Amino acid sequence: MADMYAPLRANVNMLGQMLGETMSTDLGESFLDKVEQIRLLAKQSRQGDTAAGERMLQLLTALPDDQLVPVAKAFNQFLNLANIAEQFHTISRNCDELVCVPDPVEQLLGKMLDDGPVDQQQMLECLLNLDIDLVLTAHPTEISRRTLIYKYAAIVDCLAALENPQLSERETTQLHLRLRQLIAQIWHTNEIREQRPTPVDEARWGLSTIEASLWQAIPDFLRQLNDRVQDRTGEQLPTDFAPVRFSSWMGGDRDGNPFVTAKVTEEVLDRNRHAAARLHLKDIVLLVDELSMTKANAELLAYTDNSPEPYRVVLRDLRQKLRNTIDYLNARIEGHRPEVDQNSIIWHEDDLKKPLMMLYTSLYDCGMRLIANGLLLDMLRRIACFGIHMLRLDIRQDSSRHTEVLSELTQYLDMGDYGSWSEADKQAFLLKELRGRRPLIPNTWKPSDDVNEVWSTFKLIAAQPPRALGSYVISMASTPSDVLAVLLLLKKCGCKHPIRVVPLFETLEDLTNAADVMQQLLSIDWYRDYTHGMQEVMIGYSDSAKDAGVMAAGWAQYKAQDQLVAVCKAAGVKLVLFHGRGGTVGRGGAPAHDAILSQPPGSVDGRIRVTEQGEMIRFKFGLPKLAIQSLALYTSAVMEATLLPPPEPKAAWRACMDRIAAESVAAYRDVVRNEPDFVPYFRAATPEIELGKLPLGSRPAKRKVDGGIESLRAIPWIFAWSQNRLMLPAWLGAGESLQQAIDRGEEGLLKEMEQQWPFFATRISMMEMVFAKAEPNLARYYEKCLVPKELHHLGEKLIGRLQLGVDVVHRLTGSDYLMSHTPWNRESIQLRNPYIDPLNFLQAELLGRTRKETQPSAKLELALMLTIAGVAAGMRNTG
Repeated sequence: MADMYAPLRANVNMLGQMLGETMSTDLGESFLDKVEQIRLLAKQSRQGDTAAGERMLQLLTALPDDQLVPVAKAFNQFLNLANIAEQFHTISRNCDELVCVPDPVEQLLGKMLDDGPVDQQQMLECLLNLDIDLVLTAHPTEISRRTLIYKYAAIVDCLAALENPQLSERETTQLHLRLRQLIAQIWHTNEIREQRPTPVDEARWGLSTIEASLWQAIPDFLRQLNDRVQDRTGEQLPTDFAPVRFSSWMGGDRDGNPFVTAKVTEEVLDRNRHAAARLHLKDIVLLVDELSMTKANAELLAYTDNSPEPYRVVLRDLRQKLRNTIDYLNARIEGHRPEVDQNSIIWHEDDLKKPLMMLYTSLYDCGMRLIANGLLLDMLRRIACFGIHMLRLDIRQDSSRHTEVLSELTQYLDMGDYGSWSEADKQAFLLKELRGRRPLIPNTWKPSDDVNEVWSTFKLIAAQPPRALGSYVISMASTPSDVLAVLLLLKKCGCKHPIRVVPLFETLEDLTNAADVMQQLLSIDWYRDYTHGMQEVMIGYSDSAKDAGVMAAGWAQYKAQDQLVAVCKAAGVKLVLFHGRGGTVGRGGAPAHDAILSQPPGSVDGRIRVTEQGEMIRFKFGLPKLAIQSLALYTSAVMEATLLPPPEPKAAWRACMDRIAAESVAAYRDVVRNEPDFVPYFRAATPEIELGKLPLGSRPAKRKVDGGIESLRAIPWIFAWSQNRLMLPAWLGAGESLQQAIDRGEEGLLKEMEQQWPFFATRISMMEMVFAKAEPNLARYYEKCLVPKELHHLGEKLIGRLQLGVDVVHRLTGSDYLMSHTPWNRESIQLRNPYIDPLNFLQAELLGRTRKETQPSAKLELALMLTIAGVAAGMRNTG
């Protein structure tokens, strides 16, 4: 095992030593000695040395105020550097085959074509029709500041350069110097934002990921994919092939976020387009240098009046138009409304694509295919993926806000209160107005401020080019009128193009009723005509898991998808499922490949939308090589789920899962809803209250300021439990229900499901990962320091349930230890624990101190925030 991870350990040690040198230079050798002593004691404690654990606690609790921040910062940054080394190791030349990701596309092509279940034509048809939309979201937002993320990426570049065996001694010395400089810069930079990011800041963070990584990764991935397909089939992929595209919620998601206004959304749309124009301009400037050829086909020669450098004539014109576009958008972002000649800027995608295709065709016609398939092809593929708007912006709003608009309007028109009408009356009114031609909104209507904000958003949508926007997502959708209401508002604000209106089913009840709601909608002729044969439905993971627990929520999500497939098939409509997943198990997180292959058969069919949230964006797409791996995993998984779908679950499996789900939700709610001491215990044993001070994202932590647990967002709910290492939302109810199934004599059936049914196997695998990260002894320490003694009975009860889940998983997998099938992930967790432990112990101590003080010092609060950030870094997620 040591040999397998030797290169990784070498990099971790090197970066750790450089961090130590930086700390020693800044704060002295004695400080470094203390940090190292704490680290060694934590490691010995992990190996079973009780005395070492007690000595570590003594050192941490005795820290003077002026050392709290530096000690927390030291362990925080060591974990960030370990993350960087790990990320790099998976794409390193020295990566062991058990750690590195093999080419999933090549594996899939072999699996399909060599073994013969899929013929070549089927495979090509599926590949060319793929529609994978990855939707970047800001919640839970990335805890690392953008300025630090750039420095982390620079460290990776240095590590990659150091792998070159031809480096001279001088070059090696220079790279080590650069690494020391970067680590010193990180050490002397404040890791915690002083202010919450605005929605515009979040949108800019999303754009920076594209600029730093995905802009290069997309053409590189498609070039590799083309080579694989050509080797196998002799066919080349089209120039405009874009199996994966990107959308965003950053600046468009206004559900519970009062800071996302129509004005903010408009600015984000302009910034998205500005970023695309700027990056396209860089490509054009390079092409002007490269395409110096004189030979051209008749079309290009005619277009350029027989210019001796016809390619450059076209490219120089595009260069000027892109510069004009950037100037125009700069003025808009600054708040001006400049007049512009649409012929002088890039207004439509074809303004850029058509001239470049003309150059591509000319090069091909004139025997210069090698040149055509270089940077020019890369640019055409970037246009196919990103367009001229970079990211298609989704709009998300809560269904109740649309009801408020219509209620205020109908009352103004003396028609009654729309919100109090029955569902049948609402539908009758909405359909009459949708089918009719008369105006509904009089010029004399003066809406309230809240309603006017919603109305302004609809007017903004109507003014946008169709390709600038993605879907309109309705949170807490539960009836057909929720969808029809949005369509009516779109119509009345003058929206000329059909936008996808997407109901989001997110509670257990709504998931259970989703198929019935969609059946009602699709039975309406007007609505079915509006869909043009394509219906998108979003499945919520975070809120359903918070509502019912992960096991019951997972089964409800599966059944809802299964039923929606049948409903859409019966209506003659293609279904696009939009998965609102997070990075953690409690928010539906799972490795992308496993998650897609565990969906019901027929639910993917070449099309899928998936949210990529916060910190997971950086872990999956933050480096070009990592991004290529992630893109390949998504592509291969969607193809495999389409062409080699998982088995239809047996009736006995379904019946068993029905029982497990019912018992799971009962066990979960018995604690979360029915245990009177649960809320006080939760608030005392975790940093839930203190998380509100951490400037994570632009959204408030609660949907309602005065709400309880039910109004708490998934971020603080899951984040808080991951901080004290109990990880409760990711397992509560699951172990109890599985044990009840075993007690009924269904152990053999459960093992069969685990071995033969991807859905169930993925559930068990994710529970294993959660249990491997959970630390009951740390949870007990938080309880000891922070929780009143009269509530301790609940902590023992919860830890007992955790152990029950661990025992059940061992029994079903037949393994004596967790994650035996994923040794790399297990090793990763074990490597981190000695560095996370001191942060956890220090956090509990700091929580105790801050809660005793009326006005905690700035140093105390900053140290606490650093421990929260450090534990998040060590756990590889923020909730």
